Amino acid sequence: MGHDSPAPHALLEAVPNCSEGRSRATLRCLAGAAGSPLLDLHADPSHHRSVLTLAGSASQLRASAHSLFETAIRRIDLRRHRGEHPRIGALDVLPIVPLGETRMEQAARLAVSLAEEIGAGRPVPVFLYGEADPGRRTLPQIRRGGLRGLADRLARGEIRPDYGPPALHPSAGGIAVGARRPLIAFNVNLDTSDAEVARAIAGRIRTSGGGLPALRALGVRQADPVSRRVLAQVSMNLLDWRRTSLADAFRRVLLEAGAAGTGVVHSEIVGLVPRAATWPGMEMEIALREPARTIEGVYAAHSLERPS
Repeated sequence: MGHDSPAPHALLEAVPNCSEGRSRATLRCLAGAAGSPLLDLHADPSHHRSVLTLAGSASQLRASAHSLFETAIRRIDLRRHRGEHPRIGALDVLPIVPLGETRMEQAARLAVSLAEEIGAGRPVPVFLYGEADPGRRTLPQIRRGGLRGLADRLARGEIRPDYGPPALHPSAGGIAVGARRPLIAFNVNLDTSDAEVARAIAGRIRTSGGGLPALRALGVRQADPVSRRVLAQVSMNLLDWRRTSLADAFRRVLLEAGAAGTGVVHSEIVGLVPRAATWPGMEMEIALREPARTIEGVYAAHSLERPS
């Protein structure tokens, strides 16, 4: 696809995930590297992961992505990384998302050009996924077996990067770059510390287990800063909230938790949520710990704060 960019007026979102959720100094550096397109940064110490939400033009996101990548590989060492969330890289995943009237083709074009640029002359393999990959490879397919599993598959030639070297970088790993529709990262904390309960629930509710459509889920342990307890958590990605809404996902977790002899403490949305996925009274209905923040609302406020 080369280096063609979307039209300057096209509004795009990038949601880079970095394998750092604890060091305040590194999180400040990542936020600084993201620059003016940064709308939100959500850091999770238990997952040892941060999710940044950026919005702007293709040229703005391109500059932010390169700056973030350089900062992440300089400050994050996966050889010392221990966290609940699966990962393959320091800057682990970089999805590009079309917003408003922007077409998916524009997001995919930017993702491919970024992947090519990141892989050129840098010792980190780059894997395309989603709408940026001709075969529509998914993130779980790339992450299968974790960091070690990916290293082994690369060594055996079972998987090849689209750009960059054919082996993981010792400290920075690899990076997955893709294009996708907006998704919602949604976590529900259970009233138990038994992560096996969360894993069993996740296995039953996710699409691959015969559960809800367009839903990925896993079970982890989460240190809850409010109750100061370690709780089991069902961590979900709603790939299409029109097919499985926040309410659908919450009710199913609540039902499964009750069947397992436990309950729900609260839920959280990671980062920002599309306004169309929200409704009046949502916070109470799905036991949100904090009010939801919409992409549209934060972007509008952020635009007013930017110097003209």
